[in-house]
Amino acid sequence: MLHIEIEPVWRFHMAGSPQAAVVMLGVLNEIRKTGKLTNAADHAQLSYRHVWNLIEQWSEFFGVPLVETHRGKGTTLTAFGEKLVWAGQRLQARLGPQLENLAQELATEINPFLRHGPTVIRVHASHGFAVPKLRELLDRTPGIGIDLRYVSNQNSLVSLAQDACDLSGVHLPRGELRQQSIDACKELLDPREYRVISFVTRELGLMVKRGNPLEINSLQDLVERKARFVNRDHDSGTRLLFNQLLVQSKIDEASINGAQQIEFTHAAVAAYVASGMADAAFGVEAAAKQFGLDFVRLLTEDYFFVCRRAFLDTEPMQRILDIMKGRAFHNAVMQLPGYVAQSPGTVSTVKEFLDIVDTGAVTDTAAPAGKRKRPKPG
Repeated sequence: MLHIEIEPVWRFHMAGSPQAAVVMLGVLNEIRKTGKLTNAADHAQLSYRHVWNLIEQWSEFFGVPLVETHRGKGTTLTAFGEKLVWAGQRLQARLGPQLENLAQELATEINPFLRHGPTVIRVHASHGFAVPKLRELLDRTPGIGIDLRYVSNQNSLVSLAQDACDLSGVHLPRGELRQQSIDACKELLDPREYRVISFVTRELGLMVKRGNPLEINSLQDLVERKARFVNRDHDSGTRLLFNQLLVQSKIDEASINGAQQIEFTHAAVAAYVASGMADAAFGVEAAAKQFGLDFVRLLTEDYFFVCRRAFLDTEPMQRILDIMKGRAFHNAVMQLPGYVAQSPGTVSTVKEFLDIVDTGAVTDTAAPAGKRKRPKPG
C-alpha cells in the first residue's frame, strides 16, 4: 500500500529570499536533548564544521545567538533557541494529526489505481499513542493496509453506523463517570450488530511544568492558583471528560483561566505547557512525559475498538486480532508511559461490555479529582 507523508515546513522571510529552517530546527532539537554538537551533527548526517557554520549563519540571520558553548560542559540553547525548538514541537503536535488525515485521504484516492493493492481496513479512532503503535505493526504485515483517520469518540461511532469505517476507536473512563460516558454514546452501540474489542488502558490527569512550581495537584488548584490553562477542542472525548470532572468537583469552567484556549491533541496541549504558554493542561500521561512535564493522575480510561459482528470473521480482522494479542504489540505499549495492554484482541458483546459497567466490575480507586495528595515529581 502506498503511504504518503505530509510535513510542515518553516520558512523565515526577511530581506532577500525565504530561508527554510528544517535542518536548523533538527540540529537545535538534538542539541537540546543531548547537549552535544557532535551528536547533532551525527543525527543530521552532516560534518561538525557544517553544523557549526549552519548555527552561525542562522544566528546572523536572526541577529540573536542560538547556542552557548561551555568549555568541558557541552552546548546549550539560548532562550531564543529554546523558543524556536518549542515552537517547532508545538507546530508538529498541533498539525500532525490533521496532516496525517489529509495524507490518508490522498492515499485512499490514489491506491485504487495501483495494481495489486492490499486489503484496506478503515479505522476511525480518537487520537492517542497506542493506535499509531498498532498501525506500525500492521504496516509491516503484507496484504493489509490501514486507512486511519483521527476523529472524536462520537464521530467514530457515527462513522461505523454509516459504514464509513470498519473499526471505531473509543475511550471511556473508569469510576463514577463511566456511566455518564456510556449514556452519551449508548444509542450508537447496536447490541445485535456490534462487538467490542479490548485494547489498552491509559492514565489521564493534569500536565504541569517540571517540578510543579505552582503545586497544582487537583482541579481546584487550577482555580485557586489562577493557573493558565489550555483546553482540548469541544468535540473531543477528552474535553467531554474534563467537563464532567469539573461538574463532579462543582467547579465552574468560567473560573479556570484559559479554559476557552484550545488545542486539538494530547501532544498539542502538552507542547503548549512545555513552551511556557500555559501552566497546566488535561490529557494522557504519555504526552506529558514526551514533553518533559510532570503528571498528576486523575483517572484511568479504557480504550477499545467497536466493529460489526460480520467483520470479525474476515481474514484481515483476524490478522489484526492476532497482532493485538502478540508480543510485539505488548512490548510497544510497555514503552508508552501510563499505557497498559489490557487483554488486547479479546472480543465481547455490547451487552457483556455494558454489564461490566452496570455491575461495577470496572472500577477506579483514584481519589476525587477536586482535591488530591501531592504526587512525587515525575
